[in-house]
Amino acid sequence: MVGFEWKPKIGVMGSSRSQIEEFELERLTELAVRLGQAIAERGCVLITGGTTGFPDTVSRSARRSGCLTVGISPASSREEHSIRYRLPEDAVDVMVYTGFGLKGRNVINVRSSDVVIIFGGGIGTLNEFTIAYDEGKVVGVLEGTGGIADKIKELVSFSSKPDDGGLVFDANPQELIDNCLKRLGERDSR
Repeated sequence: MVGFEWKPKIGVMGSSRSQIEEFELERLTELAVRLGQAIAERGCVLITGGTTGFPDTVSRSARRSGCLTVGISPASSREEHSIRYRLPEDAVDVMVYTGFGLKGRNVINVRSSDVVIIFGGGIGTLNEFTIAYDEGKVVGVLEGTGGIADKIKELVSFSSKPDDGGLVFDANPQELIDNCLKRLGERDSR
């Protein structure tokens, strides 16, 4: 194929804003915007759950910066996506309707990503993290974003699975993406 260039796919998994204290909302929103810009500036494709909250903010920021964005929906149709799940339709360039519900969508979300970024998060994000970690994905954790992201080190300490160096921690979105892409490149060169 002439002119084809492989682009890393970065999946951003995180929580809605409903659980965030008002004083933290501005700081976390700014981090989400910077994360979206960093993904776009590095020529990656963004994958999210086609959802609300911080993944939505990351997606909108990435799109404004010229990134191709893909949403993996739990719904089987556009109507179900917006009515049953109450998810936005306008934050991604391409929406994939799976019909697999939230947990099934999480598997596709993770498996479609070369790198998985954890931003805050609740039980759904924990599910995405455990899939990514168990499958040996490069997982970047944006530290200081609350929720599951700030508990990953503790959770991994309970795991009997040895870390193969796939976990990357950083509080700076740009550095996190750079370090995850470096780790991905090191793995690809083996």
